[in-house]
Amino acid sequence: MANQDDSFIREVNEELRSEQVKAVWTRFGSIILGIAVLIVLGTIGKVVYEYWHETSASQSGDQFLAALTLSKEDKADEALAALATLEKDGYGAYPVLAKMRAATLTAQKGDAPAAIQAFSEISKDASLPQAMRDAARLRAAYLLVDTGTYDQVSAEAEQLAVPANGMRHSAREVLGLAAYKAGDMAKAKTWFQQIVEDNETPRNLANRAQMLLDVITASGKTS
Repeated sequence: MANQDDSFIREVNEELRSEQVKAVWTRFGSIILGIAVLIVLGTIGKVVYEYWHETSASQSGDQFLAALTLSKEDKADEALAALATLEKDGYGAYPVLAKMRAATLTAQKGDAPAAIQAFSEISKDASLPQAMRDAARLRAAYLLVDTGTYDQVSAEAEQLAVPANGMRHSAREVLGLAAYKAGDMAKAKTWFQQIVEDNETPRNLANRAQMLLDVITASGKTS
């Protein structure tokens, strides 16, 4: 008798649960289906995006390497054309890398003003990482050593020559070179001395600075 009662109670409970499920589904079925569809679509979208991201980055990387190969083969015009395409249609960081490389090739072809302008544009692009902007600014400064004045070089590089900046060593070098070219040996000595006295200066750069300090000292033009 007890078993029959237990069986009856289970059947009643199952029936109640079934009716509750039906009621919930009738009321919220469309919402539940909508949520399920969104989850599935979200998962598909994530997979598609990851595939697209990896494929796009890979394609742009291949295009960039191909442009570098053309450059190494002294096919500057072809390399510039490939870089221009990548700058327009590339993915991720590759468009700006293409622009920087194109500016370097432009300088190598003898058009320093155009190269300086390109690097300057990159350095002023607030959407780019600061390190990339600083690198472009420094590259413009090096080109200006040969084509501009000390003040023009200083406008690009002096803000990078501070102790906290990781590019300070090269910034001080380009400032020293610009001062040396301008005939301001005292200023050149100051910049080269900062390079030598900085314990974190790369050895090859410190050696160059010391060599130029020796040349300045030997010239006697230090004041």
